[in-house]
Amino acid sequence: MRKVSGIVLLLWIAAATAAIFGPVQALADEIKMVGAITTIEIAGPDATTASATLKDNKTGELVTVIVNDDMTLDKFKDHRIVPGDEIRLKYEVKDGKNISKYFRKTAGC
Repeated sequence: MRKVSGIVLLLWIAAATAAIFGPVQALADEIKMVGAITTIEIAGPDATTASATLKDNKTGELVTVIVNDDMTLDKFKDHRIVPGDEIRLKYEVKDGKNISKYFRKTAGC
């Protein structure tokens, strides 16, 4: 009986650890950066996606991200966000592509 209660206790500890540290792994997949836009490519006036290339302020690397959200696409189309603007960006890598999760001007927009 004592052995069974010990196993149950270990299972409870394992479940609690997974519940606490599981979400941290999900957050680790999200990449944050600040950088200036070098290019914006929109497929057309009715496009549902666009790609933007930014130069990372810390590393100097060029990073291309796919933007899907309507608010940012509208800002691209009416030129409220243009090349040269500094952007705060969060993205995650899915199937080898950088998909934007957060795309805002550092000065506000």
